Amino acid sequence: MAMAAAAAAAAATIGIMDGAYFVGRGEILSWINATLQLSLGKVEEAASGAVQCQLMDMVHPGVVPMHKVKVNFDAKTEYDMIQNYKILQDVFNKLRLSKNIEVNKLVKGRPLDNLEFLQWLKRYCDSVNGGIMNENYNPVERRSKGCKERGLKGSNKSSKSLQANRLSSANSADGGPCVGKVCNAIAEEHYIEQIQQLSEKIAGLKISVDSAEKERDFYFSKLRDIEILCQRPELEHLPMTKAIKKILYAADARDSPLPGANEIITRSPGMFPDEA
Repeated sequence: MAMAAAAAAAAATIGIMDGAYFVGRGEILSWINATLQLSLGKVEEAASGAVQCQLMDMVHPGVVPMHKVKVNFDAKTEYDMIQNYKILQDVFNKLRLSKNIEVNKLVKGRPLDNLEFLQWLKRYCDSVNGGIMNENYNPVERRSKGCKERGLKGSNKSSKSLQANRLSSANSADGGPCVGKVCNAIAEEHYIEQIQQLSEKIAGLKISVDSAEKERDFYFSKLRDIEILCQRPELEHLPMTKAIKKILYAADARDSPLPGANEIITRSPGMFPDEA
């Protein structure tokens, strides 16, 4: 009860303008890798929710059922990721944390959404333990008992080397290409890596599209304001207004409407009173 009250109080101090949301990706990744002995290279690699579960396990020992329901560090599909977030939500409920977990956005692997949630989580963890790591906490041991690490590029960096050695042994023994489980494991890891690379490209393209759409909407609103202004009764018959409308309503993208607009102004008497 006291733990839940303290946790809720700590979370309540993290507002939308908190300095936590100005912490960069590099610092967030360094903190996660140092705390959990991982080697994440991008924040979206934590999209499965397993990292978040273990961070809560570190600051609140015994609250996260790391092995009873098995936090899945090898989650690849959205379904498996959602199961991790269900565990995390149960932990938040136990601790009476009112933080909203936007699971639908996080499992898509969008960098900004995952960064924001990890920024909040770092701020929360720091507020619970004062930023001091629990020296008695063994992150590798905690997730190794019934939890797979392959999908997170964890501290067991020897996995790829081990597979390479197996492949070499198989080739040496048979004098030909590897067969069976070794080949399947290597092929699976290759495809997983390709999927991750494509997912990262898709996320980057999505950000570019969102930015382009915002820019489009901005300039469209400007043109709409000009159009409304030109429709005012006292302005719509002026030569300048007609010239602007000619540009606004030009349908042929190949030919510039500017010469025609210039001609309207040039032919209008009184437009240039200083000219002889």
